[in-house]
Amino acid sequence: MKGPLFYSKILLFGEYGIIRDSKGLSIPYNFYNGALKVSDLSDAVSLKSNESLHKFTTYLEQLQNEQPELVSFDIERLKSDVAKGMYFDSSIPQGYGVGSSGALVAAIYDQYANNKITVLENLTREKLLILKAVFGQMESFFHGKSSGLDPLNSYLSIPILINSKDNIEATGIPTQSAGGKGAVFLLDSGIIGETAPMVTIFMENLKDKGFRAMLKNQFTKYTDLCVENFLGGDLKSLLSNTKKLSKVVLNNFKPMIPEQFHGIWQQGIDTNDYYLKLCGSGGGGYILGFTEDLEKARLALKDYKLEVVYNF
Repeated sequence: MKGPLFYSKILLFGEYGIIRDSKGLSIPYNFYNGALKVSDLSDAVSLKSNESLHKFTTYLEQLQNEQPELVSFDIERLKSDVAKGMYFDSSIPQGYGVGSSGALVAAIYDQYANNKITVLENLTREKLLILKAVFGQMESFFHGKSSGLDPLNSYLSIPILINSKDNIEATGIPTQSAGGKGAVFLLDSGIIGETAPMVTIFMENLKDKGFRAMLKNQFTKYTDLCVENFLGGDLKSLLSNTKKLSKVVLNNFKPMIPEQFHGIWQQGIDTNDYYLKLCGSGGGGYILGFTEDLEKARLALKDYKLEVVYNF
């Protein structure tokens, strides 16, 4: 048995903000992928994945018992395959903000959900919201609380525009410019991030009136503008608003930025060579970068590993 491939994703804009109804834009990132396989579990990685699937299966059985109207699975077949040595064979780095658990959730839904919504049918807003709700409940096993967006992106493998919690749509993004100097890139922090503790810090901060005001008047405002600029191909405005967003994040989301990156984060804002922002929940993993001149950014960040995601 070998299941179809499911890809990693990048939430270009909207981390944390989408919890508070900001816009968001998520795109597939085909550099990493994963698929369900069965093996003799002779190595530690496949054994660990199989053990995790055992626990996940128990969780899914409980989920369908509690919410039968939301989703049901062929649990017996799933249990049987896990017992045979099924695991998730994945190149997606875990704790890096590129959707490792999302791809696994998508793969399990694809193989074992009853009456599943398929990629081939007419994906109305209502169907997208149903999928997002199902995936949110499934992925909560890994993160404590999930928007369902990562698995949705991985499952559909198309860019998704989040207008608000109840308004999401498949979208197109401007064609990449092969010879373009500008780029969106990933910067490897070399640290594994944990989503749950970061989300907990964010939820605690939300109790503070000043923090909520900053979210509404600055963070959400610039996030929404960045999404509109990116989709509209307005590069000048995109970089200007990404710089503002980068400042807001550095000033208000410090716990989510590994300490050794505070300096180069500020350096980008000061020199305009690049602007950094969170990729996913932060705390480690990848940091997302935007630049109008990739060579300048590479030179300024020569001590770090950069992966180009998109050229413009």
